Amino acid sequence: MTQTAPAPPVEQCPRCGADAGPDREYCLDCGARLAVAEPGVVPQLAAAWQRRLSWYPGDWIWPAALGLVLAIAGAAFAILYSHHGGSHSTLVATTNVQSTPAAPPPATDTGGAPPVPTPTVKIDASQANLQPPGNATTAAGATTPAAPKPSGGLVQWPVGQNGYTVVIESLPSGGGGQAAALRKARAAAAAGLPQVGVLDSGRFSSLHPGYAVVFSGVYTTFAKAQSAADAAAAKGFRSAYARQITT
Repeated sequence: MTQTAPAPPVEQCPRCGADAGPDREYCLDCGARLAVAEPGVVPQLAAAWQRRLSWYPGDWIWPAALGLVLAIAGAAFAILYSHHGGSHSTLVATTNVQSTPAAPPPATDTGGAPPVPTPTVKIDASQANLQPPGNATTAAGATTPAAPKPSGGLVQWPVGQNGYTVVIESLPSGGGGQAAALRKARAAAAAGLPQVGVLDSGRFSSLHPGYAVVFSGVYTTFAKAQSAADAAAAKGFRSAYARQITT
């Protein structure tokens, strides 16, 4: 069997033209994926997606899209089959039947004593929605918990929360990359960037696994994250860009 030679490293980003290092898989300027698409349908589709859009949800999108297409096709087939099978009408013969009123119950001799009325029980439902004392909050007043602060002034991404953030830098986790990411995060926090921390990319479906991602801020919209990325670039972090984080 002949083996395919490995693809040459990408020297420039195909989207923005920025210089790319030999070990980088994503462009630090625009976030585009730099690695050449691996053989197979899913890697090729992923590469085509990332050449057009900066945000890539992950390889799970392709089997999910296939399942959606199959579900739509099955629903369409069921509708067509029901319309075809329902064209045959069924005739049911009916006759007019006159109902006879039920006879009243026989009177009971109580021996002259008046009947005892049945007492009516009233239930007080005004206390049905009481809640025990505590710090519980209603759904209308619930707020998103702030990111917990570990030692060293850095923060952690809120557990189970999706949103947007500013990626300062992504470094491979192995070979001292984690330590370098922590140093970069502390420098960003010292420069005044808000909510700086380090993500393990393998715990998030929207990130490629194997990287320590230095982030700043937890935002609800992409526009807010992009504004924060511009502010970070003005403070010297020119490779900062907005990115969606999906758990």
